[in-house]
Amino acid sequence: MLSPPSLRRLSPAVASVPPLSHPRLRHNPLPILPCPRSFSRPLLRVRAIDAAQPYDYESRMATRFHNAQKLKIAIIGFGNFGQFLAKTIVRQGHTVLAHSRSDHSDAARKLGISFFANPDDLAEEHPEVILLCTSIISTESVLRSLPLQRLKRNTLIVDVLSVKEFPKSLLMELLPEDFDLICSHPMFGPESGGKGWNELFFVYEKVRIGLDESRVSRCEKFLSIFEREGCRMVEMSCADHDKYAAGSQFITHTVGRILDMLMLESTPINTKGYESLLDLVQNTAGDSFDLYYGLFMYNKNALEMMERLDLAFEALKQQLFGRLHDVVRNQLFGCAEKLRTWPENPQDGASLALTTYSEATRFQDFSPTYDYKAAKLEENPKLKIAIVGFGNFGQFLAKTIIKQGHTVLAYSRSDYSDVAEELGASFFSDADDLCEEHPEVVLLCTSILSTEKVLRSLPFQRLKRNTLFVDVLSVKEFPRNLFLQVLPPDFDILCTHPMFGPESGKNGWNDLSFVYDKVRVGNEESRAYRCDCFLDIFSSEGCQMVEMSCYDHDRHAAGSQFITHTMGRVLEKLNLSSTPVNTRGYKTLLDLVANTAGDSFDLYYGLFMYNANAMEQLERLDLAFESLKKQLFGRLHGVLREQLFENTKDNFIDTRKVPMIEPYQNGTALLSLPDSRELH
Repeated sequence: MLSPPSLRRLSPAVASVPPLSHPRLRHNPLPILPCPRSFSRPLLRVRAIDAAQPYDYESRMATRFHNAQKLKIAIIGFGNFGQFLAKTIVRQGHTVLAHSRSDHSDAARKLGISFFANPDDLAEEHPEVILLCTSIISTESVLRSLPLQRLKRNTLIVDVLSVKEFPKSLLMELLPEDFDLICSHPMFGPESGGKGWNELFFVYEKVRIGLDESRVSRCEKFLSIFEREGCRMVEMSCADHDKYAAGSQFITHTVGRILDMLMLESTPINTKGYESLLDLVQNTAGDSFDLYYGLFMYNKNALEMMERLDLAFEALKQQLFGRLHDVVRNQLFGCAEKLRTWPENPQDGASLALTTYSEATRFQDFSPTYDYKAAKLEENPKLKIAIVGFGNFGQFLAKTIIKQGHTVLAYSRSDYSDVAEELGASFFSDADDLCEEHPEVVLLCTSILSTEKVLRSLPFQRLKRNTLFVDVLSVKEFPRNLFLQVLPPDFDILCTHPMFGPESGKNGWNDLSFVYDKVRVGNEESRAYRCDCFLDIFSSEGCQMVEMSCYDHDRHAAGSQFITHTMGRVLEKLNLSSTPVNTRGYKTLLDLVANTAGDSFDLYYGLFMYNANAMEQLERLDLAFESLKKQLFGRLHGVLREQLFENTKDNFIDTRKVPMIEPYQNGTALLSLPDSRELH
């Protein structure tokens, strides 16, 4: 099609050509007209300007919208946490400027960020958002040093401190009224948020946001940085945040620092609870003491929580030593019937009752020659196992033992006949009747405190002479020595400890530790094979089988199991509850309380009373707690001393800045920080 006449240039000869609709040309093609030599360019140029142009309206609009969502954010305080946040902010496409007293220009360059050593130069870039990532202690001095006059008058200022009432008051006091304010707290850090922020809490309060649509939109754009990463966004007042944080974050960091002072190490027999404590130490140890001190100093609820923790620990110690005092008193003044021992001749084993592991005979003559871990059990023999003590733990083990096809006989002082029948076990209320069934294995599932009494009450003469006795107590040297003292020398002895219970093992025993010591097993192949068949009950369920001496078990357990139960019981006395802003560390503490609260105090007391290493661990825990308190109050004393006695500017002391001691309900002194509005 030809171009419109106004946009084409035709020669006179061409102009005279009739249109295509002329009858004479209807079936004939147009003649090819030679171009005159006098023309330096073609006579005819056709411009198809009505053709579609390559303009993608939707893409351009999407690009505009995408760019409109991007912010220019200045991070003040470009240390560990500032860099941690910057990585995600840059990845989302926002422009980031950084300023810090220390030179972090190399780190900024690697992230694609402009670093400014001079705050005036940064302010003249007119960032839309100022993100304060300073420490709690330095926040005021940094904020006062900023050239606020060089910023746009409606700049949005955001803090990310771990306390909230203090920065809120400070920001409202020091910043012009035209500035917008958000107080926020990402409830995670480089360690806990290193693999992503999904499902982690981000707490915020819109303290002051202008009514203009652009300022409201800017606030939402900033919050969307965290929302897009999957954070659980919690809008909460600063006062409520600090109330919850004192009961969760401060306690979590306190427990983490106390345990860090104990220099806990992984053991070959870690429980899930102990593993969680090791993780807690790792997550809190990387934080500076200044951060922890700030949680204590700038949250008015923290001192009360420290006092409650102290009282809970003291109450637990009183429980332990009070029970110990009663035991000693009964031994000294009680008229308890003297219990018989088996056998009377010390040479037959009675003298081993109170010997230490290093002094006790290891009965090498009875060492088995059969390695159940190396050999395959070609047959799958079924054992007849008597469970003595058919309470919660005995029933827990019986379910799996019966499921594997073994015969279970149950005996207990309490009547559990209905439970036994439901599980498919035979219940006996008379010990003589039980022993006359000639079980191949007698499995003691009694409490630590009642073990000796129950063991001495059994009619050994009605059992086969080579019966295998097994215990599952949480301490090992005590039952080992007791068995060697009380049981006839022909009986085999296997001391074990399943490092799990009905709660931690409810979903299966796979990868859970099972510790055992073959104290005395006859060298006949049948007896060694029977022992290995019993151990296979746990091995076949996926347990990690750990062969370890009773002495080594108790040494490791005092540093893991006893400490775990102690911290769980101390925290239980605080009546900790879930909050709307649980951190991962605080959830660890709540889980620890749940896992230990179900155990009786007798079990915990047994861990203390019957493990020779427990007292030392309790003393170390006590010293660590006292040391942490000295660090906190020592730092506080240093602040007070500097304010009261050091030379200050113009020799003037602002007494309004001095923390004051006020009593609270139970009469204990409470540190009260003055409102920052009163300080300036």
